Amino acid sequence: MPLRPSAPGGPLRRIVIALCAVVLASGVYGCRELGWFLATEDPVEKADAVFVLAGSRMNRQLEAADLYLQGYSPRIVLSRQVRERAELVLAERNLSIPEDVEDAREVLLRFGIPEAAVVIPARVHSSTAAEAMTLRELSAAHGWRRVIVVSSKYHLRRAGFAFRRELRGTGVDVRMRGTRYDTSDPERWWRNRADLRTVVPEALKLVAYVFGLGA
Repeated sequence: MPLRPSAPGGPLRRIVIALCAVVLASGVYGCRELGWFLATEDPVEKADAVFVLAGSRMNRQLEAADLYLQGYSPRIVLSRQVRERAELVLAERNLSIPEDVEDAREVLLRFGIPEAAVVIPARVHSSTAAEAMTLRELSAAHGWRRVIVVSSKYHLRRAGFAFRRELRGTGVDVRMRGTRYDTSDPERWWRNRADLRTVVPEALKLVAYVFGLGA
Protein backbone atom coordinates (compact mmCIF):
# COMPACT_ATOMS: atom_id res chain seq x y z
CA MET A 1 0.00 0.00 0.00
CA PRO A 2 1.58 3.34 -1.02
CA LEU A 3 2.51 5.73 1.74
CA ARG A 4 0.31 8.78 2.17
CA PRO A 5 2.27 11.89 1.24
CA SER A 6 2.85 14.43 3.97
CA ALA A 7 0.69 17.52 3.86
CA PRO A 8 2.54 20.54 2.48
CA GLY A 9 4.30 22.33 5.32
CA GLY A 10 3.28 19.59 7.78
CA PRO A 11 6.35 19.66 10.06
CA LEU A 12 6.50 23.45 10.01
CA ARG A 13 2.82 23.70 10.80
CA ARG A 14 3.21 21.38 13.78
CA ILE A 15 6.06 23.53 15.09
CA VAL A 16 3.98 26.69 14.69
CA ILE A 17 1.03 25.07 16.47
CA ALA A 18 3.29 23.92 19.31
CA LEU A 19 4.76 27.40 19.67
CA CYS A 20 1.29 28.94 19.69
CA ALA A 21 0.22 26.49 22.39
CA VAL A 22 3.25 27.43 24.52
CA VAL A 23 2.57 31.14 24.08
CA LEU A 24 -1.10 30.66 24.91
CA ALA A 25 -0.30 28.59 28.00
CA SER A 26 2.25 31.18 29.12
CA GLY A 27 -0.28 33.94 28.59
CA VAL A 28 -2.93 32.16 30.63
CA TYR A 29 -0.45 31.48 33.43
CA GLY A 30 0.80 35.06 33.33
CA CYS A 31 -2.74 36.37 33.45
CA ARG A 32 -3.55 34.23 36.48
CA GLU A 33 -0.41 35.43 38.26
CA LEU A 34 -0.90 39.10 37.38
CA GLY A 35 -2.62 39.85 40.69
CA TRP A 36 0.27 38.48 42.75
CA PHE A 37 2.78 40.22 40.47
CA LEU A 38 1.19 43.61 41.12
CA ALA A 39 0.71 42.89 44.84
CA THR A 40 4.27 41.78 45.61
CA GLU A 41 5.49 43.30 48.87
CA ASP A 42 8.83 43.36 50.68
CA PRO A 43 9.82 41.85 54.03
CA VAL A 44 9.26 44.46 56.72
CA GLU A 45 12.15 45.57 58.91
CA LYS A 46 12.51 48.41 61.36
CA ALA A 47 12.61 51.72 59.52
CA ASP A 48 13.01 55.43 60.11
CA ALA A 49 9.50 56.22 58.87
CA VAL A 50 6.30 54.74 57.50
CA PHE A 51 5.17 56.72 54.46
CA VAL A 52 1.45 56.33 53.74
CA LEU A 53 0.39 56.98 50.16
CA ALA A 54 -2.77 58.96 49.53
CA GLY A 55 -5.70 57.17 47.95
CA SER A 56 -7.62 55.62 50.82
CA ARG A 57 -9.48 57.11 53.76
CA MET A 58 -8.27 54.66 56.44
CA ASN A 59 -7.14 51.31 54.95
CA ARG A 60 -3.54 52.40 54.44
CA GLN A 61 -3.43 54.67 57.47
CA LEU A 62 -4.56 51.92 59.82
CA GLU A 63 -1.80 49.65 58.50
CA ALA A 64 0.69 52.39 59.34
CA ALA A 65 -0.74 52.64 62.85
CA ASP A 66 -0.28 48.90 63.35
CA LEU A 67 3.33 49.09 62.15
CA TYR A 68 4.01 51.99 64.51
CA LEU A 69 2.45 50.22 67.49
CA GLN A 70 4.44 47.06 66.68
CA GLY A 71 7.65 49.05 66.90
CA TYR A 72 8.62 49.10 63.23
CA SER A 73 9.01 52.87 63.03
CA PRO A 74 9.01 55.95 65.31
CA ARG A 75 7.01 58.10 62.89
CA ILE A 76 4.24 58.06 60.30
CA VAL A 77 4.12 60.35 57.27
CA LEU A 78 0.64 60.92 55.81
CA SER A 79 0.68 61.98 52.17
CA ARG A 80 -1.65 64.79 51.13
CA GLN A 81 -3.63 64.48 47.89
CA VAL A 82 -5.22 67.10 45.69
CA ARG A 83 -8.68 68.00 46.94
CA GLU A 84 -11.71 67.41 44.76
CA ARG A 85 -13.32 70.32 42.95
CA ALA A 86 -16.43 70.02 45.12
CA GLU A 87 -14.32 70.44 48.27
CA LEU A 88 -12.82 73.64 46.88
CA VAL A 89 -16.28 74.95 46.02
CA LEU A 90 -17.44 74.22 49.56
CA ALA A 91 -14.43 76.11 50.92
CA GLU A 92 -15.33 79.11 48.74
CA ARG A 93 -18.79 79.03 50.31
CA ASN A 94 -17.36 78.82 53.83
CA LEU A 95 -18.56 75.23 54.13
CA SER A 96 -15.16 73.54 54.06
CA ILE A 97 -14.78 70.05 55.43
CA PRO A 98 -11.64 68.47 56.93
CA GLU A 99 -9.23 66.81 54.52
CA ASP A 100 -9.05 63.03 54.62
CA VAL A 101 -5.49 63.33 55.89
CA GLU A 102 -6.64 65.40 58.87
CA ASP A 103 -9.34 62.86 59.72
CA ALA A 104 -6.76 60.07 59.50
CA ARG A 105 -4.43 62.01 61.77
CA GLU A 106 -7.14 62.33 64.40
CA VAL A 107 -7.75 58.58 64.31
CA LEU A 108 -4.04 57.85 64.74
CA LEU A 109 -3.91 60.14 67.78
CA ARG A 110 -6.82 58.24 69.31
CA PHE A 111 -4.74 55.08 68.96
CA GLY A 112 -2.30 56.66 71.38
CA ILE A 113 0.25 57.63 68.74
CA PRO A 114 1.97 60.87 69.85
CA GLU A 115 1.17 63.97 67.83
CA ALA A 116 4.87 64.53 67.17
CA ALA A 117 5.09 61.10 65.53
CA VAL A 118 2.52 61.96 62.82
CA VAL A 119 3.99 64.03 59.99
CA ILE A 120 1.89 65.68 57.27
CA PRO A 121 4.00 67.23 54.49
CA ALA A 122 2.98 70.68 53.28
CA ARG A 123 3.14 69.65 49.63
CA VAL A 124 -0.04 68.37 47.99
CA HIS A 125 0.53 65.37 45.74
CA SER A 126 -1.14 64.79 42.39
CA SER A 127 0.72 61.59 41.52
CA THR A 128 2.83 58.74 42.91
CA ALA A 129 5.91 60.34 41.35
CA ALA A 130 5.25 63.53 43.32
CA GLU A 131 4.94 61.51 46.52
CA ALA A 132 8.28 59.86 45.74
CA MET A 133 9.89 63.29 45.34
CA THR A 134 8.58 64.32 48.76
CA LEU A 135 9.99 61.18 50.35
CA ARG A 136 13.36 61.88 48.73
CA GLU A 137 13.36 65.39 50.21
CA LEU A 138 12.29 64.22 53.67
CA SER A 139 14.87 61.42 53.69
CA ALA A 140 17.64 63.84 52.77
CA ALA A 141 16.53 66.39 55.36
CA HIS A 142 16.24 63.92 58.25
CA GLY A 143 18.87 61.35 57.31
CA TRP A 144 16.42 58.48 56.87
CA ARG A 145 18.00 55.26 55.60
CA ARG A 146 14.99 52.93 55.42
CA VAL A 147 11.33 53.76 54.82
CA ILE A 148 8.27 51.51 54.71
CA VAL A 149 5.86 52.71 52.01
CA VAL A 150 2.27 51.64 52.63
CA SER A 151 -0.26 51.37 49.83
CA SER A 152 -3.05 49.14 48.53
CA LYS A 153 -2.11 45.67 47.29
CA TYR A 154 -2.39 46.17 43.54
CA HIS A 155 -0.59 49.51 43.72
CA LEU A 156 2.59 48.08 45.23
CA ARG A 157 4.49 47.11 42.08
CA ARG A 158 3.99 50.44 40.28
CA ALA A 159 4.53 52.54 43.40
CA GLY A 160 7.67 50.56 44.21
CA PHE A 161 9.00 51.22 40.73
CA ALA A 162 8.32 54.97 41.05
CA PHE A 163 9.86 55.29 44.53
CA ARG A 164 12.98 53.29 43.77
CA ARG A 165 13.50 55.21 40.55
CA GLU A 166 13.28 58.53 42.40
CA LEU A 167 15.47 57.39 45.32
CA ARG A 168 18.09 55.64 43.22
CA GLY A 169 21.57 56.58 44.39
CA THR A 170 20.42 58.04 47.72
CA GLY A 171 21.11 54.93 49.79
CA VAL A 172 17.51 54.91 51.08
CA ASP A 173 16.06 51.40 51.36
CA VAL A 174 12.39 51.39 50.29
CA ARG A 175 10.17 48.59 51.62
CA MET A 176 6.75 48.28 49.98
CA ARG A 177 3.94 47.13 52.26
CA GLY A 178 0.35 46.32 51.31
CA THR A 179 -2.31 47.13 53.87
CA ARG A 180 -3.88 44.08 55.49
CA TYR A 181 -7.22 45.92 55.42
CA ASP A 182 -7.37 45.78 51.62
CA THR A 183 -9.85 43.00 50.80
CA SER A 184 -8.53 42.39 47.27
CA ASP A 185 -7.81 38.78 46.32
CA PRO A 186 -4.66 38.56 44.12
CA GLU A 187 -5.03 34.79 43.77
CA ARG A 188 -8.41 35.04 42.03
CA TRP A 189 -8.47 38.65 40.91
CA TRP A 190 -10.35 37.92 37.67
CA ARG A 191 -13.36 36.58 39.58
CA ASN A 192 -14.08 39.82 41.39
CA ARG A 193 -15.39 42.81 39.48
CA ALA A 194 -13.76 45.32 41.82
CA ASP A 195 -10.38 43.57 41.50
CA LEU A 196 -10.77 43.38 37.74
CA ARG A 197 -11.41 47.11 37.51
CA THR A 198 -8.21 47.77 39.47
CA VAL A 199 -5.79 45.16 38.11
CA VAL A 200 -6.18 45.93 34.41
CA PRO A 201 -5.57 49.71 34.70
CA GLU A 202 -2.69 49.12 37.13
CA ALA A 203 -1.01 46.73 34.70
CA LEU A 204 -1.31 49.30 31.89
CA LYS A 205 0.01 52.09 34.13
CA LEU A 206 2.96 49.91 35.12
CA VAL A 207 3.85 49.38 31.47
CA ALA A 208 3.70 53.15 30.97
CA TYR A 209 6.03 53.64 33.97
CA VAL A 210 8.55 51.13 32.69
CA PHE A 211 8.72 52.94 29.35
CA GLY A 212 9.05 56.33 31.00
CA LEU A 213 5.51 57.51 30.32
CA GLY A 214 4.28 57.50 33.93
CA ALA A 215 4.17 60.63 36.02
